[in-house]
Amino acid sequence: MSEAVVVVRAEVPALAEALALYDAVGWGAYTQEPAILEQALAGSRHVVTARRDGVLLGLARVVGDGAVLAYLQDVLVCPEAQGQGIGRRLVEEVLAPFDAVRQQVLLTDAEPGQRAFHEALGFVEAHDHDPGLRSFVRLR
Repeated sequence: MSEAVVVVRAEVPALAEALALYDAVGWGAYTQEPAILEQALAGSRHVVTARRDGVLLGLARVVGDGAVLAYLQDVLVCPEAQGQGIGRRLVEEVLAPFDAVRQQVLLTDAEPGQRAFHEALGFVEAHDHDPGLRSFVRLR
């Protein structure tokens, strides 16, 4: 018996599904206030999901103006589906409408796997870019 196909497509998932996915990957800061997560998803420039047999496995979203800035805000894949190329497919699909956008940016954890994953997709850490770049963040 063959494994079901993973379908990646543009959609904003139902809030309950999104909450379960964010919790599954340990992003509890996003799920403490469900209404804020719902607003964030609805206000995103582009959201894509990955599903197998209708079950939400992953999500990626972009915020920004779509002209000079596309900010890859979230890339999530549930733990049991990681390592199957789903994250790569999500990033490729969510950024596809922004191929001509000069600044494709993201901010992520310093965990080593994050660096390897994003570098494999063509991203460069700001301090490694030539010419040099700086990135700043203010978290509250």
